[in-house]
Amino acid sequence: RRVREAVVSTQSTGNLTALINQACGDAVTNILVIEALLRDNRWMVSDWDGLYADLPYRQLKVAVADRSLIKTFDAERQVCEPEGLQAQIDDLVAQYMPGARCFVRPSGTENCVRVHAECRTQRDADALSMAVGQLVFDCTEKLRAKL
Repeated sequence: RRVREAVVSTQSTGNLTALINQACGDAVTNILVIEALLRDNRWMVSDWDGLYADLPYRQLKVAVADRSLIKTFDAERQVCEPEGLQAQIDDLVAQYMPGARCFVRPSGTENCVRVHAECRTQRDADALSMAVGQLVFDCTEKLRAKL
């Protein structure tokens, strides 16, 4: 009862995260908060589960000569360098809309860039990842040739 009252109280102020310790991932608190939210919304677990559906996904590893040529921001979801690469990725993603997304990130340990693509069909996710992978490879090769 106290947990439910605390959840309702924090929901009204928008501070639900104050109940959950994100640093240690307290599972007991998390499950109690989830239970309170489900009850408050009169949902079953199946209702909550129905809010999200996995889309087909493809991860591709693109071998590059110098991974440091790719710079990202926004939790590695957007490319800031080389200039123009993100716009080209966005143009490719637009061809697979609605429901498509794709991001690239340089590996922290290998000379490669990982491409993550999600689309409504597996065929589209595969095609988008390949197209973006080729774009990344071509872009890094052009930059490397200039150095």
